[in-house]
Amino acid sequence: MTDPQHTDYPEEPQDFEVIESERDRGGNRHRGVYLLPNLITTAALFAGFYAILAAMNGMFVHAAVAIIVAGILDGMDGGIARLTNTQSRFGAEYDSLSDCVAFGVAPGLVAYAWALSELGNFGRAAAFLYVACAALRLARFNVQAASSDKRFFTGLPSPSGAGLVATMVWLGASRGVDGTEIGIIVALLTAAAGLLMVSSIRYHSFKEFRIGKVPFRVLLGAIVAFAIVFLDPPLVLLSVALAYVASGPLLWALRLRRVRAKRGN
Repeated sequence: MTDPQHTDYPEEPQDFEVIESERDRGGNRHRGVYLLPNLITTAALFAGFYAILAAMNGMFVHAAVAIIVAGILDGMDGGIARLTNTQSRFGAEYDSLSDCVAFGVAPGLVAYAWALSELGNFGRAAAFLYVACAALRLARFNVQAASSDKRFFTGLPSPSGAGLVATMVWLGASRGVDGTEIGIIVALLTAAAGLLMVSSIRYHSFKEFRIGKVPFRVLLGAIVAFAIVFLDPPLVLLSVALAYVASGPLLWALRLRRVRAKRGN
């Protein structure tokens, strides 16, 4: 007979209290999570969830806009956590899980519902390839050692890949285009975005830009950019997404050309 008080199984927590704690100035230990950044992450997760529901009901414009909103919220939670000094291991893990839904599962399902469902196994393969690559991209980012060069990402960031798919669906659905008529194009772009996420191609992170005092012309440029976006949001944002996605391979090709030119000399 074995002692029931001693087993090889880990002890289960007695409540739903998050096992993440810190000490205050008096040395007292407090458990819990930081509210504000995790609420924003939850909002991004809900936006991804809503995008899936909207696509299931044929509301593709709503679905695409929800993914864009999730991208905006994803950019906010990390910045707010740093500004308020509320970074945590729990927040990082929660953010990654939220990203997998909002920028992995949701764009793949939205693209499939809008354009890929009539392609049979090819359409299902393209959608799954995107979802799987997004999950692999996030897993690799979590376990990768921090790069010394913060200016670049290795592989296309998952929010940018999701932005490409979402703006493509947004533009087509807002123009009344039947996605199944251009299913092959959508499948190729969706699969390409997925493969770029797990590639070793570097993308500019723009992390060297900080919010603070800036020259007046920078503020003016931001206002002009907002005005341009409002002229035709889906078209302008799709153009921006395509330019950013293409920038990685183009810069890689230019670097490769320079390296070969130096070796030739």
